[in-house]
Amino acid sequence: MITYRTGNNLDLDQVIELYRASTLGERRPVDERERMGEMLRNANLVVTAWDGDLLVGISRSLSDFAYVTYLSDLAVRVSHQNQGIGKELIRITQRESGPGAYIVLLAAPKAVGYYPKIGFAQHPSAWLLRAGEQVV
Repeated sequence: MITYRTGNNLDLDQVIELYRASTLGERRPVDERERMGEMLRNANLVVTAWDGDLLVGISRSLSDFAYVTYLSDLAVRVSHQNQGIGKELIRITQRESGPGAYIVLLAAPKAVGYYPKIGFAQHPSAWLLRAGEQVV
């Protein structure tokens, strides 16, 4: 039975191991422990999924709890995918964000086809300024 919790007071080793087991570790700085710790500490809306004592999913977001929530990470262990855990993490994130808040995210390349299937609409005007790049 999967249980869900909110809060970012988590064991960092468990979180890093989850990212690796979900494939999100391919695109996150999992080998930079301090940076991963900052990412977790500074997120103000974190929802986790647990199979007993095993961390099996996480939704890590930044929210103003009024207008927008940026869902920066959604990760579910490969062994636990296709069970509705990702959808439930998003549902709880949406509920905790407040009734007027949008959920915004950038899909990982492997997840591009997932989000339209669960009700997300693609937005054509997202823009990125990557770390190290300058405004000109």
